[in-house]
Amino acid sequence: MGLPCGQAWFKSRPEDFRVQEILGFEASGDGEFALVDIEKSQHNTQAVARQLAKRLGINQRRVSYSGMKDRQAVARQTFSIHLPGQPTPDLPAELAPGVRVLGIQRHHRKLRRGSHRANAFEITLRDFRGDRDALAERIEQARLGVPNYFGDQRFGRNGNNLAQAREFYAGEIKLRDRFRSGLLHSTARSWLFNQVLAERVRRKNWDTGAPGEVWMLSESDSVFGPEPESQDLLQRCRDGEIDPTGPLPGDGEFGVGDEVARLEAQVVGSFSVLAAGLARAGMKSSRRRLRLRPREPAYAFEGQHLVLRFKLGRGQFATSVLRELVDLDEGSSLNNS
Repeated sequence: MGLPCGQAWFKSRPEDFRVQEILGFEASGDGEFALVDIEKSQHNTQAVARQLAKRLGINQRRVSYSGMKDRQAVARQTFSIHLPGQPTPDLPAELAPGVRVLGIQRHHRKLRRGSHRANAFEITLRDFRGDRDALAERIEQARLGVPNYFGDQRFGRNGNNLAQAREFYAGEIKLRDRFRSGLLHSTARSWLFNQVLAERVRRKNWDTGAPGEVWMLSESDSVFGPEPESQDLLQRCRDGEIDPTGPLPGDGEFGVGDEVARLEAQVVGSFSVLAAGLARAGMKSSRRRLRLRPREPAYAFEGQHLVLRFKLGRGQFATSVLRELVDLDEGSSLNNS
C-alpha cells in the first residue's frame, strides 16, 4: 500500500485502545456454564481468569475464554465458567481494580479458543501529524485488504517469547507449564508465518495469489487447492471471495505447490530450529489467510487526535491495519489532552 502518511502517538492511555469481543451467538439461558461479560483494563486475560477462579474457589481449568485481549487497553470479553449443578454465581460489580462485571448468563456450552466471530475496535491516535487527505485515501485502500501480519505483542516484550522459543527448541531450557509451552509454539508459528508473508509482500503477490496457491474462503476458514491458475480464481480473489494463504508450520506438509511451495520451503527452512521444534511438538500444519479486510472502517478527527473504528475477524490484529496508515510512536503523547 505504500508508506504511512503520518505519525501519531499510540496507546498513550489504556482508553486509547478499546476492543469489544463479538461472540456471534446469544447465550442459551440454561446449561452447565455461566457466561460472564467482563470489561478490563491493565489486566491480561489469563489474570482475569485466575481472579474469577479464586473468587469462586474453583480450579482455574473450569474458567475459559475465546481470545486473549491486550492488557494495555479497555477490553470487553466473555469468560465461561463450568458450574455443573451449581447456581449462577453472585459476582461483585468490580471483581478487582480495573475489572468490571457487566453481566452473567447461563449457557449450554464452554467457550473455546477462537469460538468468537470478530472484534470491534475503537482506537485513538493522538497528535496526528501528516496529510489528512492522503490518510482518507489510504483508509479507502485498506478496505481492499492489508497484509495479515501477527502483531508484535504475539512475540512478547522486546521479542522475549521468540527468544525463549528458540532456547526451548534447542534444548537449552525446559518448561513444564503447558500454557507457557503452548504460547511458545504459537509464537514460533506466528513468526514463521510473518516471514513468509513479508516475502510475499516483497514479491507483490500476497493479495493476488501465485502458482501453487492454497486458497481460503473469505467467509470461513475452509481451504482448497492448489488448482491450476485461472482467470476465474484470480477474479474471485480480486472480488474478495477468496484469499491467498500462508503456512502455520508444524508436523506435515503445507499442501501448496509450484512457486508457493518453493518460496515457503526456502523461508521456513532458513529458521530450521523453530520449524523442527514445532514438528517435534506435534503441532499440525495449517493455513492462515495472507490478507485481511477491515470491516466497516470509519474515522474522525477530534482536534489533532485521529479516532479509527473497524471490525476484524478472530485472530486478526488491529496493529496490522494501523501500520499501513500511520507511523506509531508508543508511549506518552506530547499533548496528552
